[in-house]
Amino acid sequence: MANLKHLFTKSASAIEDKWDELRFNLFKKLGFNNPVQIVPYRTYGTPRRLYIKGRVLQDKEIASAADKDTIWDNLLNMYKRFESDEVPGTTLKVNLADEQHEVITNKEGYFVLDLNPVTPVINEQLWHPIPLELVHAPIPFEEGLVVNAEVMIPPPDAEYGIISDIDDTIIKTTATSLLAMSRVTFMNNARTRLPFAGVAEFYKSLQLGRNGKRNNPFFYVSSSPWNLYDLLKDFLDLNHIPAGPMLLRDFGFDVKQNTSGGHLDHKFKEIAQILQTYPQLNFVLVGDSGQEDPKIYQEVVKQFPNRILAIYIRDVQLPERKKIAVDVSQSLREHKVDMVIVENTVEAAEHAAQQGLIFTEAIGAIEQEKKEDKGEEPGKEEATVV
Repeated sequence: MANLKHLFTKSASAIEDKWDELRFNLFKKLGFNNPVQIVPYRTYGTPRRLYIKGRVLQDKEIASAADKDTIWDNLLNMYKRFESDEVPGTTLKVNLADEQHEVITNKEGYFVLDLNPVTPVINEQLWHPIPLELVHAPIPFEEGLVVNAEVMIPPPDAEYGIISDIDDTIIKTTATSLLAMSRVTFMNNARTRLPFAGVAEFYKSLQLGRNGKRNNPFFYVSSSPWNLYDLLKDFLDLNHIPAGPMLLRDFGFDVKQNTSGGHLDHKFKEIAQILQTYPQLNFVLVGDSGQEDPKIYQEVVKQFPNRILAIYIRDVQLPERKKIAVDVSQSLREHKVDMVIVENTVEAAEHAAQQGLIFTEAIGAIEQEKKEDKGEEPGKEEATVV
């Protein structure tokens, strides 16, 4: 069965690649190309190592989310996201203080740079802008096109980092049901998809920590496809949830991706890379009981002993999934790591305060936001109830 699946994936990948190539060449010949755009992803690094990733696409003019958008507006924008027209073979130039680097996009339009700057990147702010210039493309493009990539560089005095899932952790997607998840994903936008009650204030309190500098770095690891990057980025920004690198997955028939263990391997690999990048930093993990988060976090604790301060798992109200989370939580006692299964963010905040991760005074603001998000008090539009 495994060999059959591998053969199917390999064949589908080859067909997809050939179709993309034929379609790209035909549109190029007919002059049907849209303007070229650079889409840099929020990434992370250190003063001596920068990780830069993004994609070069044809601009399909996906409209910014608005409250008045209809279901058809949302469906059209979602279609444009998944029916992306990548621009392979595009050359980009990265401009640092006293050096330049070039990178060429792959067949899917992605570019990745893992740089070790000669001169350390020193920045007092959490985020560091790095200019990306489009030098060459196989289709007509705007001369002098430059955008800034956002690279997060945690300062030396950060207390700890936070790694969070997205789906069913900060935003309701009902990922345990494919039909329900598709309905929520495709029929809503960044404004109509609201966070779970109290999440924004809880995450702000974690970012603030107890040194009062609001410089604890956030990382978001999800199995959502990169096609949803702009929607998820806008969702975080619109709901005032701390910004952070989003580490998503490619969408398509990729042989390596589909034979590597899928969801579990992707998330563990990304989390491991974060912990390896910041060996001096301990972390708080946040997820939900709906899929594999408890097991993934259990493996993280085993592979990186004494690096995890606490784990918060939101209960998705599925008994069989909760049992798995409870069993994992009990097994982690020997590692002296609390995996706390909670129904809402206030419960997580109370534990975090007891552990000295956040100020006790922050609980009141989280409780207030939770009530407003749930429509129990005026102040915000009614949101999805935890």
